[in-house]
Amino acid sequence: MKPLWLAISFLTTLPVPRLGQVRPGDMKAASAFYPVAGYLIGLLLALLSWLTQGLSSGLQGVLLLAAWLALTGMLHLDGLLDSADALLSTKPPAERLGILADVHMGSFAFGAGFTHLLLKWQLLAAGPTPLFLLCLPAIVRFALLVPINLYPAARPEGLGARSREGRLELAAAFALPALVWFPLEALFIFVTILLLARFAANRLGGGLTGDIYGALVELGESAGLLAYVLLA
Repeated sequence: MKPLWLAISFLTTLPVPRLGQVRPGDMKAASAFYPVAGYLIGLLLALLSWLTQGLSSGLQGVLLLAAWLALTGMLHLDGLLDSADALLSTKPPAERLGILADVHMGSFAFGAGFTHLLLKWQLLAAGPTPLFLLCLPAIVRFALLVPINLYPAARPEGLGARSREGRLELAAAFALPALVWFPLEALFIFVTILLLARFAANRLGGGLTGDIYGALVELGESAGLLAYVLLA
């Protein structure tokens, strides 16, 4: 059960049993359970959506967005902010990697972060169904495993880098119900994440970092919401 608890601990703020020391290979095994962690996030979002269905769409969207950020500890949003500063910089790749490690935020981070949160709020206010909110985080966290395994890690010591070469077939089995329920949205998410990953890898000299993984999750979720609204 440790890989499951480790995936939940890494990707959410939900309480888990005491895990002890994380050994080499533990994160690789945990990556198969990334979609499961996504379902847990989605389950709570779906429950909140059902409980707040009598509120105005704007207020419900704000509450869902706040809950989403709380459930992930803003881990992925932080990655998006850092990635914006680095990837949109005119510096060479080596210096962009240095920007990713800098805790300070620049104008690109503020601009990208504000625009992203505003867009995500409006998409949530458009009224995605509880079923879609249940499935979306699982689809995105499964799709994330593709660039994780496709591109080398720019920083091999990071926890995200240790998720490479896990059991993709097990992760696919967990994600399959969500993929079957929302195939077109899933396709849009996969294409978006792969295109963004390619852009990031080109800007960083060929590899990806944990911050980029976080940005891909955030943008993948918004892409999925956008596809759902457009298809609806």
